[in-house]
Amino acid sequence: MMDVEATLNAYGAQVESALRRYLQSAHEADYAAVFDSMRYSVFGGGKRLRPALVYAFCALCGGEPERATPFAAAIEMVHTYSLIHDDLPCMDNDDLRRGRATNHKVYGDATALLAGDGLLNRAYETILNPAYTGHLGAEAVCRAAFCLADNAGADGMIGGQIIDMDSEGKAISLERLMRLQQLKTGCLIRAAAELGCIAAGKTDDATLTAARDYASGIGLAFQIRDDMLDIEGDAAVLGKSVGTDAAAGKSTFPSLLGMERCRQTIRQLTDGAKAALSPFQGAAFLEALADYLVSRDH
Repeated sequence: MMDVEATLNAYGAQVESALRRYLQSAHEADYAAVFDSMRYSVFGGGKRLRPALVYAFCALCGGEPERATPFAAAIEMVHTYSLIHDDLPCMDNDDLRRGRATNHKVYGDATALLAGDGLLNRAYETILNPAYTGHLGAEAVCRAAFCLADNAGADGMIGGQIIDMDSEGKAISLERLMRLQQLKTGCLIRAAAELGCIAAGKTDDATLTAARDYASGIGLAFQIRDDMLDIEGDAAVLGKSVGTDAAAGKSTFPSLLGMERCRQTIRQLTDGAKAALSPFQGAAFLEALADYLVSRDH
């Protein structure tokens, strides 16, 4: 049986080693607070799901892992920046993230804001640095930078965050909620799968469509499970507060569908995601990952 956690941990160790290299500066002593703040959140735990997807799809497409490393690190930087900003008082105003104080609680709002900005920019510095990605070729680098920017930008993750803020205290439709989550959470998960294909040099339409379909399925299932854990989860296990969605008056999948239908929908999405992998050979890890993500308690 596939040991999903062991594989996730191996991918996580690989990207963390790279992140330690990329998140350094010869001049950082002059502005140490922002680098300390950046590293505080980047190395604050987490599943490293997005980097794992970059590595896994690169391997699935026949690529060597080192080709995927700059892209894996970059997407984790973007994901971490989004969490720092999401926790700010002007957004969700959270005090706890991954079992410890949120960035702004440690470094203050202004430094946390700049740390997020720093991570976003360092992500593109990493992708576009010839020392890291020059061997991949200009087309692959341009594809990767566009993929990440498109999915993280106003038509992607940021658009989803705007819908999320606009939806607080309101009853919204299931269609609107799905659109919110497809953008806010799903876009970076889809980008991770696509970046792995790009790293391996496999960018035909059939491959990218299959990768995106898999990622869309697990991304939405992941978010439905997150909404369920906000109701039935244990804060000590989750490493963050529970009941925050209800307190903010947000419409969630459980509030619109009920818990049992959520479980049924998760199963359908997971089965669909696994079916999307049919064009690939050797997809055991990604199949097992789809099941793992929706059976988790944290």
